Amino acid sequence: MDELDYRFLCELAAQLRVDSVRAAAAAGSGHPTSSMSAAELMAVLLARQLRVDVENPADPANDHLVFSKGHASPLLYAMLKAMGVVSDEELLTFRRRGSRLEGHPTPDVPFVDVATGSLGFGLPVGVGLALAARRLDRLPNHVWVLCGDSELAEGSMWEAFEHAGHEGLNNLTVIVDVNRLGQRGPTRHGWDLAAYAARLGAFGWHTIEIDGHDPGQIDFALADARATRRRPTAIIARTCKGRGVSAVEDREGKHGKPLADAEQALGELGGPRSLTVPMTPPASQGVPYRYADGPLVLPKYELGEEVATRTAFGEALAALGTARGDVVALDGEVADSTKLETFAEAHPERFFEFYIAEQQMVAAATGMQARGWTPYVATFAAFLTRAYDFVRMAAVSRAGLCLVGSHGGVSIGEDGPSQMGLEDLAAFRAVHGSTVLYPCDANQTARLVADMAGLEGIRYLRTTRGETPVIYGPDEEFPVGGCKVLRTGGQATIVAAGVTVHEALAAADLLAGDGVSVTVIDAYSVKPLDSPELVAMATATGRVVTVEDHWPEGGLGDAVLSALAENPVPVRKLAVARMPGSAGSADQLRDAGIDRTAIREAVLAMLP
Repeated sequence: MDELDYRFLCELAAQLRVDSVRAAAAAGSGHPTSSMSAAELMAVLLARQLRVDVENPADPANDHLVFSKGHASPLLYAMLKAMGVVSDEELLTFRRRGSRLEGHPTPDVPFVDVATGSLGFGLPVGVGLALAARRLDRLPNHVWVLCGDSELAEGSMWEAFEHAGHEGLNNLTVIVDVNRLGQRGPTRHGWDLAAYAARLGAFGWHTIEIDGHDPGQIDFALADARATRRRPTAIIARTCKGRGVSAVEDREGKHGKPLADAEQALGELGGPRSLTVPMTPPASQGVPYRYADGPLVLPKYELGEEVATRTAFGEALAALGTARGDVVALDGEVADSTKLETFAEAHPERFFEFYIAEQQMVAAATGMQARGWTPYVATFAAFLTRAYDFVRMAAVSRAGLCLVGSHGGVSIGEDGPSQMGLEDLAAFRAVHGSTVLYPCDANQTARLVADMAGLEGIRYLRTTRGETPVIYGPDEEFPVGGCKVLRTGGQATIVAAGVTVHEALAAADLLAGDGVSVTVIDAYSVKPLDSPELVAMATATGRVVTVEDHWPEGGLGDAVLSALAENPVPVRKLAVARMPGSAGSADQLRDAGIDRTAIREAVLAMLP
């Protein structure tokens, strides 16, 4: 690097600091000090190593930059200004109503793949982007992730570090901004770069310790990272929070606040600049690899046949993988139980094993969908709760994910409550823009698995461990938002989903022996549940019993109450009200008060 380049990089870093301070000052809020510590790191990356086509942010050959420390968004927006993507006028709309420059980045901004800001999310997404580039797109682009030292306390970061090391993702570089100060005080390891290097080295990473304010050292480290083979690189950079302004540099209590005297700070930094960086485009146009599409031939099951919906899920997803080359599958080391192994056998090149690391698994799927793939993520419903924050962040990212939770409810039997998903329907109903599906038989499952691929947002499908009878023909359609009326009667309406559909049908037979006729509705679409037919049937009978293999809060019963809000009728909810133990499936349903006998008694109790 010659003297001219060195001086330009120093000036560019100063501009990034100045613009970070200006943006936060205009907003009256933000994180300028966290942005200021990484100014040289991002200046050198921008000018020397980042390969993007400014005119085509969607070019598949572009490098990816993920701000895992999303609170440093002023720095990201200052970079986009230096690239000519954001004007100075727009920069000063930071955090204002209607501005795309939000407090933490979202994909509304060019070159931002996913929303960040929940610490520990960005790096695992970066792993997904790097995996997609290598194994799916088969492109040579590089993934750069900026993270903070406080963030390294998150367990999800170490899931990501281990997985990237295991996969040998040499197309992934993490830049750790070790500025020593967190939100409330010093970080765990302070400026002990060797402590971070030892830990990352143990996970198979190439590590480089540098002065994060020396453009020469940064340039060498970035070039070395791009040239490294067979393993990912971590650049561990010692920096000062609030660098360049004496009032805040390396001072506690300044996190997340605009500078008290922005004009004084700007003067100390040398005032505004108007440098524009001539970006280096990718070496060649990116044409991502795509697998061939074929005909969709879903499995078909005979009426009355006993088939577990988890088995139908695996077989249907394998068929969907043949029909759609964009479908990929991610497993959390339970593919033999979820039956995702059927897809793995049919399409091994599109199957990804993440072991027992649910946060990394969901984040990787979020990265893959940003590259145009359609991921199906499968594990036990109970274990998806470990990654719930990442599901939430995927929704903030406007991501499209298909999540499948097996072993839902007490009906799984003897394994006991630690393995039972009993809060999943409520959890996924609460996600913005989500779809929640709960099939009761194999043909219904197969159709919904295929239909999920064409939906938007977060899609969740719950499967059952035990075998259940097939009650629908293979050509039946199941529109999202709808339901199926399986029996019609005038004295009460029973609404069920999944395993309790079969209990509801059996209860209807028992009630018929009592001289009571009931309507039975299969509410396979738990969200949305906007069927006019449900409202009409409930209103006609004047009383409703809901029955679900789930806690009483937030599941099917509450979905039905919401659907009937403008046409209220008496509703009695049957759900799992006490903590289950170990027992057989039939005993579990009986003990929980959601079996056919309990349903019959609930209906009789509502009759005059």
